[in-house]
Amino acid sequence: MAFKHGITITEISDGARTLTAVSTSIIGLVATAEDADAATFPLDRPALITDIETAIGKAGTDGTLAKALRAIADQTRPVLVVVRVAEGDDAAETASNVIGTTTADGQKTGMQALLAAQAQLGVKPKILGTPGLETQAVTTALAVVAKKLRGFAYARALGETVVEATAYRANFSARELMLLMPDFLAWDTDTSANVTSYAAARAMGLRALIDTQTGPHKTLSNVAVEGVVGITKDIHWDIEDQSSEAGVLNASQVTALIRTDSGYRFWGNRTAAEAESQFVFESTTRVAQLIAETIVAGMLWAIDKPLTPALAKDIIETVNGFGRQLKTQGILLGFNAWYDEANNSTDSLKAGKLRIDYDYTVPPPLEDLGFNQRITDSYFADFSAQLTEA
Repeated sequence: MAFKHGITITEISDGARTLTAVSTSIIGLVATAEDADAATFPLDRPALITDIETAIGKAGTDGTLAKALRAIADQTRPVLVVVRVAEGDDAAETASNVIGTTTADGQKTGMQALLAAQAQLGVKPKILGTPGLETQAVTTALAVVAKKLRGFAYARALGETVVEATAYRANFSARELMLLMPDFLAWDTDTSANVTSYAAARAMGLRALIDTQTGPHKTLSNVAVEGVVGITKDIHWDIEDQSSEAGVLNASQVTALIRTDSGYRFWGNRTAAEAESQFVFESTTRVAQLIAETIVAGMLWAIDKPLTPALAKDIIETVNGFGRQLKTQGILLGFNAWYDEANNSTDSLKAGKLRIDYDYTVPPPLEDLGFNQRITDSYFADFSAQLTEA
């Protein structure tokens, strides 16, 4: 060894890392507006919006864009990815424009353009909707896009009655989707009258607010909705009566819009997943997405490093550290990651393949609270003593 009189610093980059949770509050909105500012909202291209009030001023008055932005802005000031699409000559052509496609030159249009947001804008939308443009085909396609993005979609349950809305619900089987009925009413300053305000847009804004203030483990249900003055259809709601219209909608996994003594709210926790799914709750789905996305995004550092026991240990410690963080925040009840020898054969390890298992528990929403009320004469036993004390 060469002689040295001094100090040597050796930088060590091994060891467990800290995973930073991905943002779950970025909104992906698809809307129409023929008179919108084309520079701010180019057709069929994802546009990043960080100042929603300024964006409203450039959204025009035609179509759904300005109304949807106002409904969202009434709840919060989020980051949005907006894709403006052209209105068709009829409803069918508009639906096709909303759904979009991939053109011969590789450009994605309509809601498919949301898939290009990360590459073009550096953000990935997680709260998706096409407020005011819902059809069965549009909502079906939106659920597919939501799955690809590990996002969650909100859409109107079509139908003029509760019976029609519950029948419509049977068309879907997607844990990434919540159906809503009916829409809200809000004051429109352009017409100086109450007009329909899309429930999906207000759900998107409220969802972004809840994610920021509380987290994805709190559902949309039973949180005050700002900026509304009514509901487009009479929905009977009674917190004790499951046979009420809101109760019937909830039983079919449709979230109802209700009015309580403290304002207007969404009422319902359920996704459009199959009944036997582990992901029937909105919160369970969104927390699962958060965990998967964060772990995938935070493990780039480990790929292509020499596969040694030390590396495997660092990966497990990194993942468990993230799980402890979520547990401390109340997002999870428990989390554990481990190395299972049965899933890692010698041949797999030789091939550079490592498999780490982890499990977790998401706290469900308190959906059904019961009390046992009893009448008794036992409190008469000390009647005389109470008279003496008085």
